[in-house]
Amino acid sequence: MKVGYIRVSTQEQNIARQELIMEQLGVDRIYIDKMSGKSADRPKLKEMLAYVREGDTVIVESISRFARNTRDLLELIDTLSEKGVEFISKKESIDTTTPSGKFMLTVFAAVAELERGYILDRQREGIAIAKKQGKYKGRPPAHIDPKLWDELYNKWQNHEITAVEFMKKAGLKKSAFYERVKQYKQTHSFR
Repeated sequence: MKVGYIRVSTQEQNIARQELIMEQLGVDRIYIDKMSGKSADRPKLKEMLAYVREGDTVIVESISRFARNTRDLLELIDTLSEKGVEFISKKESIDTTTPSGKFMLTVFAAVAELERGYILDRQREGIAIAKKQGKYKGRPPAHIDPKLWDELYNKWQNHEITAVEFMKKAGLKKSAFYERVKQYKQTHSFR
């Protein structure tokens, strides 16, 4: 089945041009979002992703109608690929059913990975310079009342709450939570 996805940024924008393209391409079903593409949290996009099945093809007028950046695009394509769904972007001539379309997608992925690497390098360099200048000391540890910690820890150990509930109540991310649990087990005390 050919499934079309159309997006315009506002309720007032006209979708006729995109609809005509979908009609010309013989699309069987169309999902339309009338909202910004900044987020992948779009109702009709989610509905379309839930609907498509192995063997289907998702068709968009252009990548900018589907995703706003390379990372979002690649995540969406990965979601489709996991379901055995192909992807076609008319404007950019990307068609994952063809070798050249797969190649173009690989180029997009490589560029995104390179871009991410550059960002991480600049971040590390900036932190190193800030540390030398005494301006960077890392993120301060979250303060947790020791009594609250003991109470939550005991409930968690007695299977009265889950680790996720513990983290939420303690205001900790997963890595910080498990690091604190490790420290607590070693010392049975808290800083």
